[in-house]
Amino acid sequence: MPAYEQAMADVLEDRIDPSKAFDAEVALDNIADAHQAMDVRTRLKVLVRP
Repeated sequence: MPAYEQAMADVLEDRIDPSKAFDAEVALDNIADAHQAMDVRTRLKVLVRP
């Protein structure tokens, strides 16, 4: 099993908390803003919520 598949399983089964990897959070309607922030390096990882 590739590492990313195991990591995804761990997240879905609440064995790890992925929120520590994100430095911002946006609504789905603002995804363009998230991409722009990552592009200009003001954010590294942005969590997009529905």
